[in-house]
Amino acid sequence: MSSRVSNHSERRTNGTSDNDSNPRPRGAAQAAQASRSSQHQRSTRSPQAADINPPHKRSASGNPRPASRTVEERRTERTTTTTKEKLISRTKSPERRSKDAPPPEKWKAKEAPKSRQPEAKAKEPKLDAAPAVWEPVARLAPHTSAPLAIRVSVPPPASQAPQSLQPQPLHELSLEAQEAAIIEDILFVFMGYEGQYIRYSYSYDPEEERDRLAGPEFRINPGLDPSLQDLTMSMLKMATYYSALETFIDVQSRDEFGAVNHALCAAVRKFLQDYLVMVAQLETQFLTNETFTLHLLNVHTLPTSQMMYQLYSLAHELLKKNALLDEESEEENEDEEDFDNIIANLQRGDEFMTGNLTGKKICKGGVVIDLITKRLDTMSGDPAARSLLTSLLRDASRPYMAMLNEWLHHGEIRDPHSEFLIKEQKSIRRDRLEQDYTDDYWERRYTIRERDIPPQLQGVKDKVLLAGKYLNVVRECGGVDVSKVAQDVPKSFDDARFLDNVNNAYAHANESLMKLLLTTHALPARLRSLKHYFFLDPSDYFTYFMELSASELRKPVKSVNIVKLQSLLDLVLRQPGSIVSLDPFKEDIHIEMNEVPLISMLQRVVNITGIEQGESLQPLSNQPVEKPLGKEKDASGFTSLQLDYTVPFPVSLVISRKTVWRYQALFRYLLSLRHLESQLSTIWQIHNTSIVWSHKSSSRNIEIWKRRVWTLRARMIVFVQQLLYFCTLEVIEPNWQSLMSRLKAKDGSVDGSGKPDRTVDELMQDHVDFLDTCLKGCMLTNGKLIRVHSKLLESCTNFAKHMYWFSRELERADPDLNGPMQPPNMTDKEWKRFQAAKSQKSHNDSLTSHPQDDEKRFRNMNELISGFEKNFSRHLQILLDCLNHYAATETVVLLSLCARLATANQGTEFAGPRPEGEAAA
Repeated sequence: MSSRVSNHSERRTNGTSDNDSNPRPRGAAQAAQASRSSQHQRSTRSPQAADINPPHKRSASGNPRPASRTVEERRTERTTTTTKEKLISRTKSPERRSKDAPPPEKWKAKEAPKSRQPEAKAKEPKLDAAPAVWEPVARLAPHTSAPLAIRVSVPPPASQAPQSLQPQPLHELSLEAQEAAIIEDILFVFMGYEGQYIRYSYSYDPEEERDRLAGPEFRINPGLDPSLQDLTMSMLKMATYYSALETFIDVQSRDEFGAVNHALCAAVRKFLQDYLVMVAQLETQFLTNETFTLHLLNVHTLPTSQMMYQLYSLAHELLKKNALLDEESEEENEDEEDFDNIIANLQRGDEFMTGNLTGKKICKGGVVIDLITKRLDTMSGDPAARSLLTSLLRDASRPYMAMLNEWLHHGEIRDPHSEFLIKEQKSIRRDRLEQDYTDDYWERRYTIRERDIPPQLQGVKDKVLLAGKYLNVVRECGGVDVSKVAQDVPKSFDDARFLDNVNNAYAHANESLMKLLLTTHALPARLRSLKHYFFLDPSDYFTYFMELSASELRKPVKSVNIVKLQSLLDLVLRQPGSIVSLDPFKEDIHIEMNEVPLISMLQRVVNITGIEQGESLQPLSNQPVEKPLGKEKDASGFTSLQLDYTVPFPVSLVISRKTVWRYQALFRYLLSLRHLESQLSTIWQIHNTSIVWSHKSSSRNIEIWKRRVWTLRARMIVFVQQLLYFCTLEVIEPNWQSLMSRLKAKDGSVDGSGKPDRTVDELMQDHVDFLDTCLKGCMLTNGKLIRVHSKLLESCTNFAKHMYWFSRELERADPDLNGPMQPPNMTDKEWKRFQAAKSQKSHNDSLTSHPQDDEKRFRNMNELISGFEKNFSRHLQILLDCLNHYAATETVVLLSLCARLATANQGTEFAGPRPEGEAAA
């Protein structure tokens, strides 16, 4: 006790005399000042320490204190005595006089003779230190989007404190005192503050966010006993984890990181509160328990340190994914930017969130859940870590599950942070369905973020997407009560009802939309209406329409009056006695003209090699028009006539513009065959009723030429009729019946059980497959077959157009019809009729007719009919060879057509199979 008193008296004496070079032990005033400074820096120090400190065995400096109250009074008296000693000891009146005396410069001169030079050196630091008072000031940091982030500025490092506030060196303390001082420092370091002997490492910058996220590294002042240093360094890792987790919470709680990260931060914050409670309990043990040692502290903190390590590892991995710590790999940096979301945000006038325009993707939503799940699988052998990670996963997935339930049960997406696995493109609206040739509304309005799918939803992601899409359609039609809150739904992924919830929601949504389509909006009746109009089944009404509008349809396509054609079609559709007059959807059919010929339109589609993901196929009217045949300028109303069909929502999802285009392609092809059949039938009537053709000439060559014309006309009629029969009865009708069998029951089930056997997407795909099969069966999807078809149809059309010229030249070339006398094999009635027609023709052709040599005329007639025969026979044989090839490699149904068409080419020089090379040419 005397030694400690002497130390105090020595410190008292040295406080008024010159400073020497020896190190000073800590005095009471200095300890009090250091204590006040440490209290200023350590805001979390227990407020009860001052009340319970006197009876405790350990002080802030680590020196042992007596336990009795009398000794406590002796200490108080000693402090008072020390103050009195200042007043009366050794006649040290200069100190008293210094309060009333002049400034220090005067009494400094009196003591100058004792030791002038040393005193000057000793007094200079006091003069310099007086203005440089260390007064740290707390500041408020700017607001961030994290509502609970710490805004108080980081305190300055303890290494910047003046020398007067530095603690007594460790090597001057006993082992027990060192242990007490280090334990007290560790408790403060556990809460994220520097201690007196445990400081931040020199490489750590508390102002740098990246350093704070990685966590501070600590160093211990030199002089600590090695037996204590190893234990201390091992426990300091937990302090690093705590400081890093605090900063992690502040950063990941920002708005741009999403609701899942916010929920995860809330769960980590709750764990850190329990951690601080543990630190407070350890402090109580330190202050009240004499046997509390550093080793005991280490034992108490080991389980918590392991849990903190798990949290720190998870946080570190998330920060690396967000590129807030280390740079991500090149593979992760190659994520494509979400241009669709950027455009959608611009159109809505929203501001960009942090990270939207950077090349680095924010880790949020399903990616966070995926990371936690993977760590949970990795640490499944550690019960404590498994329990911790399970709790984190449960808490972090709650907002995600709320979004999932809203999507499954209401068909809505409430995802302000773009972290849900379903992405909504609000720029794709329902009103674009009328011009949407790529099904953008159905295919791209709601899509799956493939990289953001939680592993729990990986197996049911398609059901999740379809359930919400179906309910969204029903909701837009008024079939879902959005205000109704779903009851008894799972709140987290570990709920046993999780998968049942998804499956039940999917089944309910599918059943609701199927009922809406099949019953409320009468989808089967609409499909039958489409068949009546586009597949000409039955064709009686359309034949009548073609007769009424023939004069208008013969005009060039740009001169056709579409309004007049629409009026004629409405008149025919309302004609009593026809099947279409009973059609409730006849108001939805419209007439339009397509200036692009059918063959050119089909070749465009066939020649498309593919489009990149995200690109859209332009409508045919916007694509550059090729003119391979040079016939577009001769397009008439017959070749450009096209029907259009207006479909309301939600039937427009099934009968979309993509499917309507297929209907139009099939309609134009069937119409061209019907029109060509009508032209050839008209020629047949002319051959049977006209005197020029029905009269048996006395010239054998004329009769042989006429038989060649009749034979070619008959072959062409056989070709067109067999092709038309094959397309309608062997391709379209069987596939139509197959499609209708799936829609036989009103409830969507084939067996009538009441539950749909197929989904809406399967129904839509069945409809598209039906049309694709019809296009393929009608040979409209193969470029080579399309070109051969175009040659054959063009040959037949030219033959029909030349029939007037054939009749005129035949009349001039037949010697029986040129003479004034009645031929012996012609009746009087036929002769009179022929003379009347001849007189009218001679009046009309009198200005343009020129006498020609009969032999030259007949030679020209033979050459022309030979050209038609050769052209038709050659291309027909090429078609037969192609059909044989594709029937063996692709579609076996083409064999029946090949067998029928072979009869139209029998007896010609091109009949029979040809060498493969010649056929290819």
